[in-house]
Amino acid sequence: MVEEQNEDTRAVDLLNDDLTDVPPEEIRAAQAAVAAQLEMAEDRWRRAAADYDNLRKRMAREIQTVREEERRNTAKAFLPVVDGLDRALSFGADLAEGVLGGMQAVRAQAADALRALGYPEIAIDGAEFDPQLHEAVSVVEDASVPPRSILAVTRPGFGTPERMLRPAAVVVTRRPDEE
Repeated sequence: MVEEQNEDTRAVDLLNDDLTDVPPEEIRAAQAAVAAQLEMAEDRWRRAAADYDNLRKRMAREIQTVREEERRNTAKAFLPVVDGLDRALSFGADLAEGVLGGMQAVRAQAADALRALGYPEIAIDGAEFDPQLHEAVSVVEDASVPPRSILAVTRPGFGTPERMLRPAAVVVTRRPDEE
């Protein structure tokens, strides 16, 4: 390596000197050596720049993955709160109107927090069963409504088909003759 540096240094020194009494072959050799040195330096620079760019992209992906994981963990921590409020509200007939209204407001705030984290409550009104959004916990035979209609929600779900936190647990209909 030291000899290589000495040769490269000599080539550069030669090109910096007065070239009047240097043979043309030696000048061409010095120019070729400097060109090779420049090419190697440019190659090392390109590789370093590509490595840096790859590292930057990988770090951005990893940061995004960690953010998504933490967002999901935070949203999961809210689920027991929402479930507890839903259970309390189901027994709310005995509560004073102000207390019931307050509990409903807190439940709405918890659902809004989940929506802000990217997990909106799954809408059920008049929906047909969708296995990406719903989990059938019971099937009821009912000829008066179309099959696969959702009759009741036993546990609310949160998320979208792309980012599911928890599917909605639902009671689904089927025709009496279906198996």
